[in-house]
Amino acid sequence: MLFLGISGGLDQVHENRFELPNTSVHDGAAVLVRDGQVIAAVEEERLNRIKHSNKLPSRSIQYCLSAAGIQLSDIDRLAIYASEPYVNAMVGEMSNSHPDILSIPDAKVLVQDLLAREFGTKLDGSRISFVSHHQAHAVSAFAMSGFDQSLILAIDGCGDFLSGLLAVGAGTEITQLEAFPENNSLGLFYLETIRYLGYGMFDEYKVMGLAPYGDPAPYRELFEHFYDLSANGGYRVYLDRIGPALLRNIEVRRKGMPFTQQHRDVSASLQETLERIVFHILRHHREATGMKRLCLAGGVAHNCTMNGKLLYSGLFEDIFVQPASHDAGCALGAALMVSNEMGRPAPRERLQEVYWGPDLGSDCAVQQELNAWAGHLQVERSDDVATSAADWIADGAVIGWVQGRSEFGPRALGNRSILADPRPAANKDRINAMVKKREGYRPFAPSVLQEDASEFFDLPDGRDEFPFMNFVVRVRDSKRALLGAITHVDGTARLQTVSRNANPAYWELINAFKKRTGTPILLNTSFNNNAEPIVDSVADAIATFLTTELDGLVVGPFLVKKRAATLQDWTALAVSLPPYMSLHQVRAYTAVDRQETVCEIRTSHSNRDSVRISHDLFDLLMRIEGESVLGDLLDAIGPHQAKREGLMKGLQRLWEQRLVRLHPSRAVHVHRNCDKTPDQVSVR
Repeated sequence: MLFLGISGGLDQVHENRFELPNTSVHDGAAVLVRDGQVIAAVEEERLNRIKHSNKLPSRSIQYCLSAAGIQLSDIDRLAIYASEPYVNAMVGEMSNSHPDILSIPDAKVLVQDLLAREFGTKLDGSRISFVSHHQAHAVSAFAMSGFDQSLILAIDGCGDFLSGLLAVGAGTEITQLEAFPENNSLGLFYLETIRYLGYGMFDEYKVMGLAPYGDPAPYRELFEHFYDLSANGGYRVYLDRIGPALLRNIEVRRKGMPFTQQHRDVSASLQETLERIVFHILRHHREATGMKRLCLAGGVAHNCTMNGKLLYSGLFEDIFVQPASHDAGCALGAALMVSNEMGRPAPRERLQEVYWGPDLGSDCAVQQELNAWAGHLQVERSDDVATSAADWIADGAVIGWVQGRSEFGPRALGNRSILADPRPAANKDRINAMVKKREGYRPFAPSVLQEDASEFFDLPDGRDEFPFMNFVVRVRDSKRALLGAITHVDGTARLQTVSRNANPAYWELINAFKKRTGTPILLNTSFNNNAEPIVDSVADAIATFLTTELDGLVVGPFLVKKRAATLQDWTALAVSLPPYMSLHQVRAYTAVDRQETVCEIRTSHSNRDSVRISHDLFDLLMRIEGESVLGDLLDAIGPHQAKREGLMKGLQRLWEQRLVRLHPSRAVHVHRNCDKTPDQVSVR
């Protein structure tokens, strides 16, 4: 039997009908399960290219269906990652706010209508299930842990009017012990605090990385006023106390301002407080239940520093953290819940890998896509791509590495990664400057051959598998100087161990680097720039490669370098607007005493996100119909060379921000002889 779980929003990609806040819906995904086994899963952001997508996961659903060779009508049950009363409350609120566009009686009818609009299939209501948000989190972890029984803690910001739950899993059943109300949310506690550090939603991991630079002591007493610990693992947080207290005691940081020691110390106090509350909860329930194993899920479970301290504490014999602990993982939990209800439970096996997303396709298809960029890319096929790529990295190159099926979840685990030598400390600043454009303090992660991990990292007894970057572990004292690019300021690293069975291509690459350098480790960070989600397709990888300063790109068996593209090469490309972008002319103040008509390009997933552009660029973009060849658009403005070059540079800047798309025109035909090199392939 087939079960499809989904998370995400209620708008199609080009819509923003309901203006739902990101706190309500985010991280859309779809997961297809056959008789308890995952066969396909992908986050919507990987496909629609909207970070933390709050849209209906239409493309994710379509991918899952295509991967199984089925239609939506073949699904036995579709499961949604929230309870029916919660979604009905959202529908009621939307109906009150938008009576002119929405007159739908309940959540189930709304889902039926959305799917019918998108897929032309009206599912019978009996095949649509709503599940508890935090139960979905809990099941996504316990069902994948391989444990016969364990304690389960699911904690996040909010969902279903709650912020988490504590439960015991045994066999295929989960028994809830306690639910945490929304006003006691540890996720919101963290989020409310980081607002005063210049950060917002989805930035929590940045503050986790800043915390080791601070000392929690100066603000420990202040933070103790923000929470209480009580008997039987109880706690209470006071969200309303945080803002007034911080305003009185620190200089509030605005986005883009430098960090002071105050900000670092507040980060350290916040991290310490989170850990103290979580340990308080778990110590009591570990003793009360006798459970020796722990499963973690929910957005707070992505705090890998906390996870590492739990592991080293010895409080539990084993800990499993769901690699997609955020709301995308609820799509997995929802599918597994209805699969279990229908008598098809997940097998009791430890999750080894999450390469469930779209595949690159055949070598021939990859080569054709690369060849279509012949004026921009130099492409060579390698019979030993691991050795070739390892040589590039050992010689100092920073490369994009794209292989096989993409990973499910927020981590690049060796199939959609940027890779570099982990030894030179200067590589941290270099990668931040050339690709990430992010804060210099933030650490990069190491990928190490599993069999060599204990030589370089001080691992807890009995643990040598860390496949999902879920735990911060200690780098051995003797190796910290060697591993300058991946060792954080406190001597730790967010570790990924790589198994030859789980990912043979990535293992071979690291092993080839080991043979060349003696170091069985690579620096691994997600393959994206600061404006986009992790790349998924070959086209995504090419766009990111050409809009960053990466030295090389490896896609399947192909080694790719950049050519010095001519203006003619650029103008041969097509330009199009992503479906979530729109163009606007508005009156706005351009000085204290002056209003003018200005031009903007905006996203449909957030009315607050807009970029001002020139009138000339606005006029050019307005002439696009579907897609237009850039040269044709420029020819329409006449032979004004300076103006043409200025528009070209403006388009390239918008492309770097992923506000427009530049790509080979559909009119370009690439000959299908995949044995030829790009220079031999005819393009006409």
